[in-house]
Order: sequence, then C-alpha cells, then structure tokens
Amino acid sequence: MAERPGLSLEFFPPKTLEARQRLASTAEDLRAVRPDYVSVTYGAGGSTREGSLETVRQMLGLFPSVAPHISCIGASAAQMRELLDLYAEMKISRLVALRGDLPSGYGQGGEFQHASDLVHFIRSQTQSSFHVEVAAYPEIHPQAKSAEDDLRFFVEKVRAGADGAITQYFFNSDAYFRFVDDVYELGVDVPIIAGIMPITNFSQLARFSDACGAEIPRWIRQRLAGFGDDAASIAAFGESVITDLCDQLLTAGVPGLHFYTMNRAEPTLAILRNLKLIGS
Repeated sequence: MAERPGLSLEFFPPKTLEARQRLASTAEDLRAVRPDYVSVTYGAGGSTREGSLETVRQMLGLFPSVAPHISCIGASAAQMRELLDLYAEMKISRLVALRGDLPSGYGQGGEFQHASDLVHFIRSQTQSSFHVEVAAYPEIHPQAKSAEDDLRFFVEKVRAGADGAITQYFFNSDAYFRFVDDVYELGVDVPIIAGIMPITNFSQLARFSDACGAEIPRWIRQRLAGFGDDAASIAAFGESVITDLCDQLLTAGVPGLHFYTMNRAEPTLAILRNLKLIGS
C-alpha cells in the first residue's frame, strides 16, 4: 500500500462563545483524519494573540502536534522572544512563520520587515528547536512587484532556515507545479505542501480570493454564480472540484495537503473520504 501523504488542518481562533463551541465540535470530528499537525492562525500585530493562545491550548488537548502561526509585523524582537519562550514551555515543536498584514496606520517601520527576518530570528534564538514552515504563493503574492520578486522572497525565507512551506490555496494545479519547478531551479529543495480550500460559500470564497490573490478559474466562478443561493448544489460542486484537484496533486506526488477548514469539519471530511484517505 502506498504511503499516506502528509495531512494537516488549519483553524482560526473563534471570537464568540457559539463559535468556540462550534470549533470544539469541529476539532473533535476532525480527529478522525489523524493529521500530522494542526495549525492555528494569528492576528496582525497580536490583535488575536490571546484568542490564538487559547485555541492552541485547546488543540493541544486533541491533536498530537499543533503549529501556531507567528506573525512578526508590528512586533518587537522582545515580544517575539517572549512568544518563542512561551511556545517552548508549552512543548510546541512546530511554527508557521509569517510576515503578517500591516496594522492600520502602522507604516513600514518595525524590527521585522519580511518573513525571512522572522525565520532568521527564530533560528538565531532557538537554533533547531522548532520545525518552521513558511508561506508560498503559487499565483504570486498580491503585494509582490513581480513574479521574480516573489520567487526571490520565497528563496530568502528558505535560506534563512525554513524547513518547509505551505501554499496559499489555489484551484489550478499547474500553478503549483510551475512554482515548485521554479523554486527547485533556484536551489530550494524543501517540502512544499499544497494548501487546499474546500468550496462551500461562493460569495465568501470570492471575497477571500480577491484579497489574497488566489485565482478562481472562470469556469468555476461561472458555475458557482449560476447556483445562486442553492447551498447544497454549491457544496456538491465544490466537493467534486476540490476532490479532483487533490487527486491530481496526489497522483503527481505532492508531499502533503493542508486543509483550510474554516472551522468546519464536513467539507474536509467529505473530500478525504472521496480520496479514500480516511474511512467512510
């Protein structure tokens, strides 16, 4: 039997009691996936720091490995050092290192300008204590001046000490394959995990995609728009599209799939069942 590909899941900190209860139920259901790890997002400038820490602690009780996102824009070196010490005390062994979004009115100052600065800082402070993942953008970061600049920044993050990368979600497998080929030609040879976004809500997906630079192919966009408010048809079509995308990636030997769960269990579970990566 072929070895199962790497599987990981992403959650975000809930903001209300109802959302916290929903996340608890979602996480319990997703334990069946037996992910290699789960990640927890982190707000720009620490805007969701306490919520992130609470969610990390919650996930540590359910999953064997938790990888907090750590965002450096708006933070000082002292704050970063304190956070690294805290995660070490919590027996965290994995991090997702990101630049993060600029807080409103922040400008361009600060001790960390790029994610590569954060990766270098983590290594200088903790050596190899943490397995560090960084972000990758197969369809180019929306703030990049050019595709060449985007590739250069990615290479710098890896050379600063990243162990691997998780991509922004995408719907065109060719974009992923081209990105991997391009960075390998530049000397990068770390696992690049494919980020997967289940499709459940067209308006939400379009809003996210416009903000992060992920392209929704015209044929998918038009089919989703044609379903209107028919949530069941959107979910069924989305499940089929993402299952097919994952099948293409797995057939080509992608090292792993990272599901952006949006704190919902069933869309991810359905896709994994279709791929026969979990039982029915």
